[in-house]
Amino acid sequence: MQIEFVSVPVERDLVGAAAAWSFEGELTPAAAAFDAATGGAVAKAVSSGRFKGGKGQTLDIVAPQGVAAQRVVIVGLGVKADLDDAGIEAAAAHAYHATKTSGSEILTLYTHDGGSKSAAHAALGVRLAAYRFDRYRTTEAADKKPSVATLRIVCDDPGAAAEAFAPLSALADGVTFTRDLVSEPANILYPAEFARRVKALEELGLKVEVLGEAEMEKLGMGSLLGVGQGSRRESQLVVIQWNGGDPKAQPVAFVGKGVTFDTGGISIKGADGMEDMKWDMAGAGAVAGLMHVLASRKAKVNAVGVLGLVENMPDGNAQRPGDIVTSMSGQTIEVINTDAEGRLVLADALWYCQERFKPKFMVDLATLTGAIIISLGNDYAGLFCNNDDLAAKLLSASSASGDPLWRMPMPPQYEKHIESMAADMKNVGPRYGGSITAALFLQKYVNGLPWAHLDIASTAWKKPSAFPTIPEGATGFGVRLLDRLVADNYEG
Repeated sequence: MQIEFVSVPVERDLVGAAAAWSFEGELTPAAAAFDAATGGAVAKAVSSGRFKGGKGQTLDIVAPQGVAAQRVVIVGLGVKADLDDAGIEAAAAHAYHATKTSGSEILTLYTHDGGSKSAAHAALGVRLAAYRFDRYRTTEAADKKPSVATLRIVCDDPGAAAEAFAPLSALADGVTFTRDLVSEPANILYPAEFARRVKALEELGLKVEVLGEAEMEKLGMGSLLGVGQGSRRESQLVVIQWNGGDPKAQPVAFVGKGVTFDTGGISIKGADGMEDMKWDMAGAGAVAGLMHVLASRKAKVNAVGVLGLVENMPDGNAQRPGDIVTSMSGQTIEVINTDAEGRLVLADALWYCQERFKPKFMVDLATLTGAIIISLGNDYAGLFCNNDDLAAKLLSASSASGDPLWRMPMPPQYEKHIESMAADMKNVGPRYGGSITAALFLQKYVNGLPWAHLDIASTAWKKPSAFPTIPEGATGFGVRLLDRLVADNYEG
């Protein structure tokens, strides 16, 4: 989508659709100007219907007299005192959804105050709302496709708005990159292809290394390699570096689970819903998207991303329940359930990351357990953390970014649930408390470093979505959260 910041009056130079906002019980200046230009058509439409200016409400006036626009949409902002950046993004997204299939190719949007910041966040809201993964659709009817191709945002200082939007545009690019990765089918996006797409990000200034199975075997990554041994697709470990800070400064580090397809292995999943397991690499996708953002906006920080990429398949060479593997740390693991594979991938990726880079902290992201969905539903990701300061920073970034987290307990007495009679630990405990025992398993591979585990199984994919900036499908969860964590605490 083409985004333009412009300065034009309400009553002329309009083509296509136009949108303005309203607070509860109060039209914004732009909406009031539309009312005046149309001879009171806006006020009449408000008084004759149920539009009150509440959050997400829309009022569509088709072919109004007095303006050149084909339609004017008024979008509710809710209570004036409660408006924040997220509210602006949502309102802009609602304006887009109200007009996207109208036949109009241009949407002209008027914010509540004409300010540069408001314009920038409105542009971000539409960028996120307009995402579609349709590259494999060949027969979709034209009238089902979005018609809006250009967004014009009216503001007082277009130059300042464009400048304010630049880092948000980089953020949108990173979220889009993640959504694309997560949306791809597994026959297209297998470990080597995932690695190739990340390698292409070197054009942004990132340094990307790709380790194959032979290199990982030399490093002793028996835990990660065991997961992928049943697949004809070779497992990969991708290491991404962004060096935008002091050359002597410790990096911050992010580790992602990248199971490009998860059948469950020998402990095979049921057929119902297995097609969704193409997004079991959403943690790695989020880390890749974050690194895209940091490089695109030239973040003043040193950052590392490590992606463990595997495919979990059940052929004659596949890992069996009861197998014992040796991780890079030297700790041994009895594999009770081959469908608890993500923690086996992360065990080696976390150990490698802390041993090689000695970072300030590590945050891992993984679609790790169904148990977290039982605990928190579909809108919160679980936060497990061994460091209160890091947890507080993540929760603050969560509130500011709109990627919601809820901190979960890590009681040490639960470690008994993953004790093994045959090895140092087993990879799964009982079903109850499953997300907790998974986090306790991972904690054994961080070597005392400040660390947080984000279980994003509940938030990586929406079907359906109730959020205007998140279309149905891949959400890109974690990119905004971690970019905000870095920007607020670790740059400069």
